Amino acid sequence: MIEEELVQLLSPEGERVTQADYESTLSGDEIFSFYRDMVIIRRICNEGTSLQRQGQLALWAPIQGQEAAQIGAGRALGPMDFTFPTYREHGIAWCRGIPPVDWFRLFRAVSNGGWDPQKYRHSVPTVVLGNQALNAVGYAMGVQRDGAEEAVVAFFGDGASSQGDVLESFVWAATFNAPVVFFLQNNQWAISEPSSLQAKIPLYHRAQGFGFPGVRVDGNDVLAVYEVTKRALEHARVGGGPTLIEAFTYRMGAHTTSDDPTRYRVDAEVEVWKHRDPVERVKALLVHEYKVKKTALAEVTAEADAMALQLREDVLAMDPPDPITMFDHAYAAPHPLIDEGRSEMIEMGISGGSH
Repeated sequence: MIEEELVQLLSPEGERVTQADYESTLSGDEIFSFYRDMVIIRRICNEGTSLQRQGQLALWAPIQGQEAAQIGAGRALGPMDFTFPTYREHGIAWCRGIPPVDWFRLFRAVSNGGWDPQKYRHSVPTVVLGNQALNAVGYAMGVQRDGAEEAVVAFFGDGASSQGDVLESFVWAATFNAPVVFFLQNNQWAISEPSSLQAKIPLYHRAQGFGFPGVRVDGNDVLAVYEVTKRALEHARVGGGPTLIEAFTYRMGAHTTSDDPTRYRVDAEVEVWKHRDPVERVKALLVHEYKVKKTALAEVTAEADAMALQLREDVLAMDPPDPITMFDHAYAAPHPLIDEGRSEMIEMGISGGSH
């Protein structure tokens, strides 16, 4: 399972682990802030599932179990680094400062994105598996040619790692020594297919075939994920080229709210991973090593609950867009076919919020 060649700084029981090549640089206050991040995004994620079940979202992609992978990576980012997510990077969006309500616009079907990518240095979600990896490498090559000391991160899952787009992005990144970090969240299941059917070797070993380093980190250990990602980003910024990080984690829930994981995996497997819960792991460290009081932990829970309730109000207040706006951002400049389509819709009276 998680024993082979794995960077780990915190055991599932919340005890420090000594690593030859890595050590935690985080203070107690920083670790507590990471705990707060994880509690908040888990609560918001659960609210997203509830909203979808109540018919208020078209779809939702849960991340329960992957909070440490996302918060550890997200907090390692520099202010000018740029990220390219899938539809599941809610923790990265949180770390980039994007208001939670904006994550939900795509799933509420009121927007094709939800935020300004340049403002937050975080691209809008990519639903086409693996496409964001090519976008990330292209952006990184632009950064390289501008001479900027920035890094780019492409986030994707174990399923997307089998897509041609991802493997092509490896070729381009290696050839041009692009300042990009490939962050692979191996949550064990590509929808209903286990990662063991996709690769006969650990996924991070694939980097060797393309000529750049790969590392596997315990994706449920926020301390280790932070240190591994921080080093890979620094390596990229100074011209060291790409790195593949495999965050070995587990998806506790469904792939999306349209999925039923009980049809393809056994309960015993889920129970094993419950004991590796990333949130409880950090909580144990805070209580035993830093003597954090129950009242402080309860305040975080109360804050997360309040944010989730406010989010619910904000989501329910979202109005459907005017259908005519579908033409607004098809091209960067006016186009005769777009103008023709817009005119036809106006003539048909399909605008002003009518459906």
